[in-house]
Amino acid sequence: IQVAGEGSRIPADKLREAMRKSRSLEKVFLRFAHSFMNQTANTAFSNGTATLEERLARWLLMANDRLEGDEIPLTHEFLSLMLGVRRAGVTVALHYLEHRGVIELSRKHITILDRDGLKASANGTYHEPEGG
Repeated sequence: IQVAGEGSRIPADKLREAMRKSRSLEKVFLRFAHSFMNQTANTAFSNGTATLEERLARWLLMANDRLEGDEIPLTHEFLSLMLGVRRAGVTVALHYLEHRGVIELSRKHITILDRDGLKASANGTYHEPEGG
């Protein structure tokens, strides 16, 4: 879990047992695994071909998919770790997105103002199936 919220966990052996007993649960987890592999492949492709601004826009969209509302409580430092770049680069990229009017910056928060504009800023690197 990367932001405040709720999560659940279950021991692996209990999960395996539940999946053996429930074909529908097994299907749900197989669909999740498939979606996760697609997201991983898209991340690798994005990391190799996209600009920092495009990768940041993609990451913000994926975070927004998983949170309630348009406020994303993340710091520049955390985003730099997630994107594998220097904090200063994230700051420049965030200011670029803010200048375009797609986000608003405040201390430890990023607010998405224009989701469609943020998708355009991602320049094809964000795909709806990644939406959680």
